[in-house]
Amino acid sequence: MARSVKQGAANAPLRKATPDPHWKQLRQGDRVRVLLSPGFQASGVVDTITADHSAVWVHLDGGRGRVLLHCGDGVDILPCGETDCRD
Repeated sequence: MARSVKQGAANAPLRKATPDPHWKQLRQGDRVRVLLSPGFQASGVVDTITADHSAVWVHLDGGRGRVLLHCGDGVDILPCGETDCRD
């Protein structure tokens, strides 16, 4: 049996959930590029943003649906112009 188990560890966040400064500039209707991982990216339109800007709903282009992205997910959301975000 483990003796050095940290009490309450299951309730603690896995990593600090602080959005990058540019997430705070996002607004509903903005065109964005979502960088999922190296080599994987998608574009879309911001649908909804939480009050603390830690979570963003994005409608992906090409009928790929609506996705919820959290700042702790390891993804990045970058605003872009009208033409440079088309897949």
